[in-house]
Amino acid sequence: MTLTNPVRPGATPEVVAAVRGPRPRPSPGVLAAGVVLVLLAVAAIAPNLLAPYNPLAVDLDATLQPPSWSHPFGTDLSGRDLLSRIIAGTRQSLLIGLGAVALASVLAVVLGLAAGLSGRVAHVLANRWIEVMFAFPTVLLGLLLTSVFGPGQYTLILAIGIGIAPGYARIVRGQVLAVRNAPYIEAATALGHSRGRILLQHIAPNALRPMIVTVTLGVGQAIIWASGLAYLGLGVPPPAPEWGALLDAGRTYITVAWWLEIFPGLVIVVVALAFTTVGRHLGQRLEGDRR
Repeated sequence: MTLTNPVRPGATPEVVAAVRGPRPRPSPGVLAAGVVLVLLAVAAIAPNLLAPYNPLAVDLDATLQPPSWSHPFGTDLSGRDLLSRIIAGTRQSLLIGLGAVALASVLAVVLGLAAGLSGRVAHVLANRWIEVMFAFPTVLLGLLLTSVFGPGQYTLILAIGIGIAPGYARIVRGQVLAVRNAPYIEAATALGHSRGRILLQHIAPNALRPMIVTVTLGVGQAIIWASGLAYLGLGVPPPAPEWGALLDAGRTYITVAWWLEIFPGLVIVVVALAFTTVGRHLGQRLEGDRR
C-alpha cells in the first residue's frame, strides 16, 4: 500500500494546516528546558543581573560555609560565593560548548560532502580520515593539544570540536548519499542546472537539515566533555569560574565541602538535559514538517 501526500501542490498554508492537523503543544518538560536556556542566556550576557555577590570577592571569614540563605550554594576555600561563581562561569562554559560544536559542524560539512559527493580518491580519503578520528580518543587528543598549546578554553574548543566532528561527518555523509540520487536531483540535472546550483539549492539544504537537531544536542555534550577534561586538569586554569574548573578545584575538599562538587555538577547535568530536550523537540517538529 502506497501512502500519498494529502496536501495538493500549491495549497495555501491554511489548507496545509487543516490537513496536517494542529501541531502538538510543547510538553512541560520542553517548557522547563526553554526556561533553563533563557536563564542560561541571561547569565551569559548579563551575569550581574543574577549573581548575588561579586564572584571574585574574597571573604576569609566565610570560607567553606555550607549552603544557607545568605549563600544558597555555599562558599569555597576563599569565601567566594559559589552560586555567583557558577553564574559568572556560564559565559565561558557556553562559549566552549558553542565553539566546539561550531568547529565540529564546519569539519563535518567539509568531510561529509567530500565523502558523499567527490571523486573516488577524495571519497576514500575522507572516509578513512573519519574512521581514524573515530578511533582517536578525545581525552588523548586533549592531552596532546594541552601539551602543545597549554590549558585554556581555546584548547578545549579545539580538542572537543575535532573529537566530535567524525560523528557529525557521518550524519552529513549519510544524508548526502541518500539525497544525491533522489528524483528531484535527477530532474534538476536533466534541466541543465549546474553542479554548484544543485549542491547549494537541493543537496545541501536537505542533507544538512538533521544537523540542526544534532548541533542543539551537541552543545550539552560538548559542555560535559569540557567539564570532564577540566576535571582531569586539562581545562581552563584557576581562578576562572568555568564549570569544569570549579569541579577540578573542589575535588580536593569533597569530603569536607560536598557542595563544591555537587552544585556545579548538577548545573552541568541540568543544562545538558535542557539542550537535549529542546533538541529532541526540534527533531520532532522537523519530522512533522516533512510529512
